[in-house]
Amino acid sequence: MNTVATKKKDNLMVLIFAAVVLSMPVWLQPFGAAYPDLMQKFVIFGLFAVGFNILFGQTGYLSFGHAAFIGVGSYATVWVFKLYTMNIVPAILFGVLVSGVFALVIGFICLRRTGIYFSILTLALAQMSYNLAYSVLTPITNGETGLQLSLDDPRAWDAAQVQGEGIPATNFFGMEMSAWDGLFGFYVCAAVLILGFYISVRITRSSFGSMLRGIKTNQQRMTYTGLNTRPYALSAFVISGMYAGLAGSLMAAVDPLAGAERMQWTASGEVVLMTILGGVGTLIGPVLGAAVIKYFENIFSAINTSVLADFYSFLPDGLIDIFVGVSALFVGKGWHLTLGLMFMLVVIFLPGGIMEGIDRIKNRFAKKPQQD
Repeated sequence: MNTVATKKKDNLMVLIFAAVVLSMPVWLQPFGAAYPDLMQKFVIFGLFAVGFNILFGQTGYLSFGHAAFIGVGSYATVWVFKLYTMNIVPAILFGVLVSGVFALVIGFICLRRTGIYFSILTLALAQMSYNLAYSVLTPITNGETGLQLSLDDPRAWDAAQVQGEGIPATNFFGMEMSAWDGLFGFYVCAAVLILGFYISVRITRSSFGSMLRGIKTNQQRMTYTGLNTRPYALSAFVISGMYAGLAGSLMAAVDPLAGAERMQWTASGEVVLMTILGGVGTLIGPVLGAAVIKYFENIFSAINTSVLADFYSFLPDGLIDIFVGVSALFVGKGWHLTLGLMFMLVVIFLPGGIMEGIDRIKNRFAKKPQQD
């Protein structure tokens, strides 16, 4: 049972987290990342990583197929946009529900095994889902073209509204997601991230969360006591899948299309990197890992030789070409090299991820001078 002090600490952490997330348009300015599209990616993939951490960080089950739930959530959401309404609330709720049902089926199959066998099963089923979406289920997914909105969509619930000549924009009870030059869409996604983060904190501090950590520590010993751990692991899998489906629904809400590429194994591997980089099993770490990877993907990949030449313009002419040539290997198309080196250094020197580094710094400054 949580103590009063722990509850206060958690509430303070959630408030600080909310303040940091909501103020991103301000403090991201110096980093060149304060534009709506990128901030939406930060919060959406942060939500994806928070949900993945409930399964991997809390329970110890490493899934290599979680991107399948992003795809399912996206497709379900876009179908609501096409058939019923452009209001994101019912569309997102339906996307999360469908993702939860899909996760229940996948989890029921995969959780018959543990360890690497569980991971391979999730990877295989996710790739099957990707190939089904890409080819077999073309009438539902529109194959390689992707599922998109069109002028012929019925949108039954919006039929009474005055329709313009173009495709209507997604909205939150009448407020377009593209309002305020896209910042309204960001704040909607940010609010969902904050709510998702708060729920993850409550799960972690609950007796259910303690059971999940017990499964991670020694599932075999818990089984010997007569406890059936499978329902708890399956619940964690479904919750994690619903988080992923929610992230996919938000992707469709800010950009109303869905494609099979969101279900590829590379997307599943990306969330694993996010969680490990930030700190497996920590509350804030996965969000930090998601932000770092998306920053590298969108900012470092956009740096070219012209930008580097301007940056090194203070150097003598003979050295500029040398520094630009070396630096160009780590930015632009070579940004994966920088990310790989950073990931390697974190795994070697900070096995607990970025959060371990933050804790080390905090502990160093918190040390009291020894008394003689």
